[in-house]
Amino acid sequence: MRYIAYIFYGIVFFTLVLVATANRKMAELSLVPREFSFFDLDFSISLPIYLIFFSGTLFGILIGVFWEWLREYKHRAKVLRQSRELRRIESELTILKDQKYKGRDEVLVLLDETA
Repeated sequence: MRYIAYIFYGIVFFTLVLVATANRKMAELSLVPREFSFFDLDFSISLPIYLIFFSGTLFGILIGVFWEWLREYKHRAKVLRQSRELRRIESELTILKDQKYKGRDEVLVLLDETA
């Protein structure tokens, strides 16, 4: 299975290299269109097209992961509450068993618990 993953990563890497070499031309990214640029402030940068594509893809993935993490918060909180309650109940059960079987022989206690 590990080799299949290596082959998959190799294919993905090779594809990314092909996309990068095929799109080496420079493109200009502007924060504001030139028509709306006040006071001759030019907020633009020239980058290769593949860098724009890859950074946009990475940004989209990060936004998706963050969004999913926020969406699953209620489930994680519920599991945390339930695990705390379970630990509390287990400790309470241990205390009650200790009180019930106080001073009795361990073998008899084991027999009594299995019945």
